[in-house]
Amino acid sequence: MIKALLARIRQGYRTNPFPSADIKLPHRYLGLPKLKSSKLERAAAACPYGAISAGAGPGLDMGRCVFCGACAKAAPEAVEFTREYKLCSSDRGALVITDRDFKRAQTLGADLRRIFGRSFKLRQVSAGGCGACEADCNVLQTVGFDLGRFGVQFAASPRHADGILLTGPVTKNMELALGKTYAAISSPKVVIACGACAIGGGPYAGHEECVGIPKDIPVDLYIPGCPPHPLTILDGILRLIGRTE
Repeated sequence: MIKALLARIRQGYRTNPFPSADIKLPHRYLGLPKLKSSKLERAAAACPYGAISAGAGPGLDMGRCVFCGACAKAAPEAVEFTREYKLCSSDRGALVITDRDFKRAQTLGADLRRIFGRSFKLRQVSAGGCGACEADCNVLQTVGFDLGRFGVQFAASPRHADGILLTGPVTKNMELALGKTYAAISSPKVVIACGACAIGGGPYAGHEECVGIPKDIPVDLYIPGCPPHPLTILDGILRLIGRTE
């Protein structure tokens, strides 16, 4: 026991400050895309999942993008990935990057902020995910990120939750479970689509076994990525409940 206490003292304070101007990201990190040109034919041809449209109204859909960087390698004169990790949006259409400024997520209204701003519990639903988005959500509960310091926790039961954090493309086998989970959460409630699979199907888009989020389940926040970086998820959740700007 004494050895454990001494080791803890030597380690010091391990929780990353957030928000912070001194955010450290991996050198290979690919963040918010930037279109440097409207000529996206080469980039579109290199994209494995059809996230880039090169015809009328050219753009890059972050809801389908897996951030592999193939487009930027094929057409560096047209596409660039910045280091910006704040990628969430309240509007699915805003995830399509064009020559316009990216519109980040809006905070919930004053009434909902009063309810969720200090205590916000989420039920995480893995609806056919590969485990990557789920792993980055789990990381948020470690000492490094300490999601709980902001009053945000993952709940074991939907009846104890204020909303759903959804990962995965929603397979046919999970469609009913997702619907029951959503119905079990008392109103008002929120839904967060986390990752390319939840937003646009990701690598599984168009597969006959994937149905996507049902239309009767409204989404309040989209967090793109494959998987999203833990800081991207953290920024999205806190932005939603008005804990960061």
